[in-house]
Amino acid sequence: MTATPTIETPAPPSPNQEAWSPKAPSLWWNVLGVAVSVGLVAAILLQLDGATADALKMIAQLPLAVWPAMVLLYLTQPICDFAVYRRTWNLPWSGFGVLLLKNVINEIVLGYSGQAYLYVWARRMSGTGVAPFAAIKDASIISALLGNLLTLVLTAISVTQLTELGLVKQLGPALWSGLIPIAISIGLVAFGRWVFSLSPRLLLFVTSAHTLRIIVSTALTVMIWRMALPEVEAGVWLVLMAVRYLVSRIPLLANKDLVFGNLMVFLLGPQAVVAVLLAALALATLLMHLGVIVILGAITLARHLVKRIARAAPFAAPP
Repeated sequence: MTATPTIETPAPPSPNQEAWSPKAPSLWWNVLGVAVSVGLVAAILLQLDGATADALKMIAQLPLAVWPAMVLLYLTQPICDFAVYRRTWNLPWSGFGVLLLKNVINEIVLGYSGQAYLYVWARRMSGTGVAPFAAIKDASIISALLGNLLTLVLTAISVTQLTELGLVKQLGPALWSGLIPIAISIGLVAFGRWVFSLSPRLLLFVTSAHTLRIIVSTALTVMIWRMALPEVEAGVWLVLMAVRYLVSRIPLLANKDLVFGNLMVFLLGPQAVVAVLLAALALATLLMHLGVIVILGAITLARHLVKRIARAAPFAAPP
């Protein structure tokens, strides 16, 4: 009896730091970076122009404990992205700033436009050992699937209160459009074998990371609301969280937090303290986006000046 020979298939090469080879910024990349930054600042200033006096007053009256929680909430997405891309293609630490900018682009422009920016950056900065498209695609799909699942759960729990709020009656067509990505998600699950590119182990890691992100961000959001208005019942926040996720499912919608805040002002009235709070938090998030752009721009400018000084130093040295 002869033993059956085993055929060993080579394991896929793991990404390594050598695959990332930073290149000198070209003229078009510098122009693109400046154009993106200027465009984002302009978009943020235009959206801040509609800020109401009540919302600005509410921002000034927020408890101090709210701000660390808001910063942590703001960082949950880029931290999760960094963990995912660090694992899938060993993203260097210098890429965290790009993930911050990706988050700003997604929020200010349109959903997934930040992923396009990240892909262009990754293709330019990485070598042949990095395949960014597969990781970006799979991570985006899994994140959307989990968000859709939470939306369905929250909607099922709060369906009675949502009906009483009149949300379906006033915004029916817009909310029905949010079912489109949910239906697509069901199809993606059914044909996942042909959709996903990462290995099952990496897919499990990505799913775990995004599940943890959704849990942490949801808990932080409710905690911020409760700290700002402790007199409001927890059930109200649950309903508002369902509305927030329903709005986030509407496709081709820019700055969904600001849309959600203004929607609550429209539904509850401009004098409702809950609506004013939600609008104020959306404006505060806009200011944080603006701060991120300014800080990243200052860091980029400082690095450029240091390189210019380093290149000029040999010529300035005395003979």
